[in-house]
Amino acid sequence: MTFNYDARIARGEYLSGVYPFAAEILTYYTRICAAQKKLRGELERSLKKSAGAAGGDLREQLDVDIVSPHARGLLENLGKHSPGPLGEFITDFLGRSEAQRAAVLQDHVSGSGTDEAAADSREQLVATILLQPYAELLAARMANPPAVVEGNLCPKCAARPVAGVLRVEGDGGKRFLLCSFCGTEWEFRRILCAYCGETRESSLPVFVAEKFPHLRVEACDTCRHCLRTVDLTKDGNAIPVVDDLAAIPLALWVEEYGYTRIHNNLLGT
Repeated sequence: MTFNYDARIARGEYLSGVYPFAAEILTYYTRICAAQKKLRGELERSLKKSAGAAGGDLREQLDVDIVSPHARGLLENLGKHSPGPLGEFITDFLGRSEAQRAAVLQDHVSGSGTDEAAADSREQLVATILLQPYAELLAARMANPPAVVEGNLCPKCAARPVAGVLRVEGDGGKRFLLCSFCGTEWEFRRILCAYCGETRESSLPVFVAEKFPHLRVEACDTCRHCLRTVDLTKDGNAIPVVDDLAAIPLALWVEEYGYTRIHNNLLGT
């Protein structure tokens, strides 16, 4: 995994040329990354006062009051480059009281990555933009999970996975799940539904589109959930959080065939 925002921005710019239909989404994402990169630097300076590796529950460590002072500067600039309705929402969000904004962020800390649907997808997006760099920082300070984690929830924050990752291992690929909240990767069995735990291979179809040879949809006919997986054995330059955003046709395909994604990505695709 990578928390390198420069690498994410470069990958987004590259994929915009490869997939013109995703250029608008990817361009907006690179703007989000630029804002998050700045925020991450400010948060790193704030967290330097806490020495050593953090332990315990990640969500309990996350203090929204540390992020709140940075919200206005980050969102005002981003709002100028946001699609009309989202830009209007950002203006509305910044017009709320500090306590109201903090409540939105705290709700996100408590519920993000769970099966509980967000009341407002715009609030979820804004909260993710603000809190994702913080969650990634805290996750990086925590001890790494065991080599293989049996559970299908993130071992650091208990969130659902947003995507799968296949990394080169010997002559094949080793499967990992990518956390939707803190960006942690943990190793997970290959033939196993990442939602319900189904193990029968006949119930776990895998679909690959010609347009995206390094992306695959791992579905489950038992629970009707699916996971989009980035296969780094086929494209070692891919960055899962970025390449996943470009795969808009796969999102339409999943909806058409009646599967539900375990967890949507940052922009809801």
